[in-house]
Amino acid sequence: MQITPDTLPELAQRLTSERKRQGLSRAQAAAVCNVSTSFIRDAESDPGACSLALLLRLTRGLGIQLEATHWSPDATPGKEVRP
Repeated sequence: MQITPDTLPELAQRLTSERKRQGLSRAQAAAVCNVSTSFIRDAESDPGACSLALLLRLTRGLGIQLEATHWSPDATPGKEVRP
């Protein structure tokens, strides 16, 4: 799944589905992922309003792997890299 603003509702659905597939309540998922229960609720309803760092913590805790593609290892902050 490519994550874009248009696919955020699908991400929310997948997060919810994976949590439920594992038989976890929101409170249990929050404890496993080291986030708050309210964050789980927010991520499952509107992940676009959530911190990327916490979304990554949540996905990792649920065993979901996210991957960045087209990432240049030579890129440095503030420096434009052209292909």
